[in-house]
Amino acid sequence: MSVLGQGASPALAEPTSLLRRRIPSSGETLPVIGIGTSRRYEVEPTPEKVAPLREAVQRFVALGGTVIDTAPSYGTAEDVLGLILGQDGLREKVFLCSKVGTPGREGGAAEIARSFKRMNTAMIDLVAVHNLVDPAANLATLRELKAQKKIRYLGVTVWRDSQFADLEPLMRREALDFIQVNYALDDRLAAQRILPLAAERGMAVMVNVPFGRGQLLKAVQGRELPPWAAEFDCASWPQFLLKYVLANEAVTCPIPGMAKAAYVEDNLGAARGRMPDAAQRARMEAFVDAL
Repeated sequence: MSVLGQGASPALAEPTSLLRRRIPSSGETLPVIGIGTSRRYEVEPTPEKVAPLREAVQRFVALGGTVIDTAPSYGTAEDVLGLILGQDGLREKVFLCSKVGTPGREGGAAEIARSFKRMNTAMIDLVAVHNLVDPAANLATLRELKAQKKIRYLGVTVWRDSQFADLEPLMRREALDFIQVNYALDDRLAAQRILPLAAERGMAVMVNVPFGRGQLLKAVQGRELPPWAAEFDCASWPQFLLKYVLANEAVTCPIPGMAKAAYVEDNLGAARGRMPDAAQRARMEAFVDAL
């Protein structure tokens, strides 16, 4: 089982310790930056292709990270994670998340079973209904798996604003441990209703595409960080974008893609130091809106 609900180990004392936030349904805490595996981990599962990804995950865990998110629809990502987590005791140190995106009780259950096999694990910490596919059937299956202690948490995911109209009523009628939602400095609609509702309903929030589907990083490429970014301990553009997301306390954990150890080191810097306050967030929004 995973090493969870604990603070950083003595070997990872300050300044490397990471900000942690609670999962409301349990009180367990997680480091506030995770790894997303869409696209970047969809490689041929050979030693040569997997090696840099293994290095990234090893560095992530060494620095105190735990959350890794994947899905059956992410090509070979689950297979690649199975190879990575099967060595060096990494599986025991990771909060492993996947999804189910097949309709129907039998189809959904079969897809989840394949995820267990592909990742070579007896337990997956979180399984979420991917893009709200047949939530009635799939949530029923996930509740059974949770009762059997094969998964620890369940939830649902979306990745576009247009899905919020279906997500909101589902959040109101279902008891969910997690939601996963799109939210970024240039994609702020979730902050109006979805994030407050998650806080009200006691749901942890994972954030996908926190870099704005790549457009934000392209927009700031080659620009100097504004000097006022130092006011909230920001040293790079990825940290700037991640700290904006984390400044909303309803957010538990954004999951940027990190396929290199250098990206891990930079992104985890956003989980340290001060977060922007309301006035600083407004300044960040105005800055990006003017690009």
